[in-house]
Amino acid sequence: MAKAKSKAAGSANAKPALLSGGNPQIAKGYGDAPVQAYIAAMPGWKSEVGRRLDQIIVQAVPNVQKAVKWNSPFYGMEGEGWFLGIHCFARYIKVAFFRGLSLEPVPPVESRSKDTRYLHIHENDRLDEAQFVSWVKQASQLPGERM
Repeated sequence: MAKAKSKAAGSANAKPALLSGGNPQIAKGYGDAPVQAYIAAMPGWKSEVGRRLDQIIVQAVPNVQKAVKWNSPFYGMEGEGWFLGIHCFARYIKVAFFRGLSLEPVPPVESRSKDTRYLHIHENDRLDEAQFVSWVKQASQLPGERM
């Protein structure tokens, strides 16, 4: 994974545009800054949940690498690829575990991609943080996706 700096554009006060379904449009970039910009731009309740997901991921995997690609935050391991991605939709946040089929238990939502599994988080859902930490730790130890 490259360690290039974020290609931040525009004024620091400008709010990023929201794409279809309310997903923030954030310039591609590597490191914590573009991920934090994405989280800050998540609409409504999703921003608070995004902050908590990011905190949990960093606590579970202290040496995690971060990037924003295709208007979504990605988390991965240096030299191993990406193990997790986050994306906003109108009614929920989708957490993608790229090798989710290898996790125990397997995350609940199927994907068209054979190995990928999703966790959907809706506004009034209570996140099972212990389960999420377990999935994050397991996923970080598997070969990641090269994107």
